[in-house]
Amino acid sequence: MTHPLVSIVITTKNEEANIENCLISITEQTYPNIEIIVVDNNSTDKTFEIALKFTDKVFNKGLERSTQRNYGMVKIACGKYVMFLDADMILGPKAIEACVFMTENEDCVALHIPEFVLGTKYFTRVRRFERSFYNGTVVDGARFFKKSIFVEVGGFDETMSGPEDWDIDKKVKQIGQIGLLPTSSEYLEENSWKNKNFIIERGVDPNEKWNSIFHNESEFDIKIYLAKKKYYSKSLDNYVAKWGAKDSDVRKQTGVWYRFFGVFLERGKWRRLLQKPLLIPGIYLLKILIGLNFLRRNFS
Repeated sequence: MTHPLVSIVITTKNEEANIENCLISITEQTYPNIEIIVVDNNSTDKTFEIALKFTDKVFNKGLERSTQRNYGMVKIACGKYVMFLDADMILGPKAIEACVFMTENEDCVALHIPEFVLGTKYFTRVRRFERSFYNGTVVDGARFFKKSIFVEVGGFDETMSGPEDWDIDKKVKQIGQIGLLPTSSEYLEENSWKNKNFIIERGVDPNEKWNSIFHNESEFDIKIYLAKKKYYSKSLDNYVAKWGAKDSDVRKQTGVWYRFFGVFLERGKWRRLLQKPLLIPGIYLLKILIGLNFLRRNFS
């Protein structure tokens, strides 16, 4: 197997509590040829200094994450492949190796990567269960791309902050296929991965998930969560106007039926709801609160 360069871009804003675990997870990849790029947005904490311990490619570029990602993935990245992460994410140790193998050997130009939410509080367990239904659906977003394809479609739409993940998926799908990376059942030595105990302590067994992303939401706060959703919804109108309200993906992404029911029922996934019935009320409570937030924004 050849090892083409993979450029990983991490966008940050006051992430001193998270950035080190994220960067450690990249340095511990089984894949040997990785370029780490951190694009900060005027942090006032020690994010910048921590990042410099892992890479000399640390830049300051605002104002929104779409701009940060494009700067890192288009202007700075030298890899055949580009990937973006948030600072509160931890990469499973075989994720990059698996991404390159799948993209090199299958008819894919980009990949969705399975994501597991970390945390032991009720609503983080709700978020973990809910997120597990989204992998590879229209409400998921690709994170790993052939750089040539990413550049060809113009990168992220910088007029959006939130729906830009859906937008890049739609642009890429006009050129090629987006695959879903399978989770790994391959055994990995327990003592070879520094983040393993961190993940276990936050409610997730990383075994058979070595190809995945672990998203640390252990300090989940409903008010902060709803505020973020409200902020990201501000450019939703731009996204709908761009692709049209009748577009099949847009109808699913913004429609009540699919977001409340369809995504949990399609392809027989409804059976999984029976496994954790106590989490179902939490899923729908969050969705109702997000909906009320959205309505309040539209009528305020």
